[in-house]
Amino acid sequence: MSGRGRGAPGARRERREPPPPGLLVVDKPAGWTSHDVVGRSRRLVGTRKVGHAGTLDPMATGVLVLGVERATKLLGHLALDTKSYLATIRLGLATTTDDAEGEPVGEPADASGLGEEAVAGGIAALTGEISQVPSSVSAIKVEGRRAYERARAGEDVQLEARPVTVDRFDVLATRTDGPFRDLDVLVDCSSGTYVRALARDLGAALGVGGHLTALRRTRVGPFTLAHARTIDTLAAEESEHGRASLSLDLDTAVATAFPRRDADADEADGLAHGRPLAAGGCAGTIGVFGPDGHVIGLVADDRGAARPLLVLAPA
Repeated sequence: MSGRGRGAPGARRERREPPPPGLLVVDKPAGWTSHDVVGRSRRLVGTRKVGHAGTLDPMATGVLVLGVERATKLLGHLALDTKSYLATIRLGLATTTDDAEGEPVGEPADASGLGEEAVAGGIAALTGEISQVPSSVSAIKVEGRRAYERARAGEDVQLEARPVTVDRFDVLATRTDGPFRDLDVLVDCSSGTYVRALARDLGAALGVGGHLTALRRTRVGPFTLAHARTIDTLAAEESEHGRASLSLDLDTAVATAFPRRDADADEADGLAHGRPLAAGGCAGTIGVFGPDGHVIGLVADDRGAARPLLVLAPA
């Protein structure tokens, strides 16, 4: 019988080594869902163990943070509570989704004559700590189903207002396009803030309606477009080298996202076994690194000790 039969060693597919753990920061292209990016990234880095922190609407582009291998456990601990966006708001028309993908609500209004003072006043009222009703096509769950699923099924979705913080809402440029007034804006805000809802509420306050026509996320927590890689870049790297590389390895990711504490050999061994360290006197989550410079895990002071939240290099 030939040595090339089904069970012969020569017919076996060589097992691929998994990639190192770390973060992949992707510059999400327009038209892709966050799940689309995860699926493509799994093939590009060569592992099923890829997850994402937060989501971006299909129309949006920009920073999407993915965890790879052991770093997927890191995602729930990352402080991604502040975000930055570049966006374009069109004043003069409201839509059913508060963005350009929705159907017009009513007839267009003439927003071309809006004065700068009126626009500035409307923006000022939407800056700081505000109460915001999320867009009806948000991912918020209503009785077990996503709001956008209910809205796209034709249901009347009513969401409750929630507190959010808009630290910065600056107009970078303005243009007129027939009856419409387009504003290019920069928004720094807390997690849970919907820029589409800002466009909707600004248009409503000015009496002309408004919706979002473009959205680009430039920062999530400490991760910016400087860390991000495009899908095309990753695909080219995978084609040339057999695997796309990560944006940040596990050590760099933790050092970027958390304050650092350096442990001696005994402390590192204790934390690797899940034992607490002496309290460090710092609030919040701390990344602990061993004498070799590699991360051991995350700790937080609690009841007089620095207790492990996540051990990334177990004994």
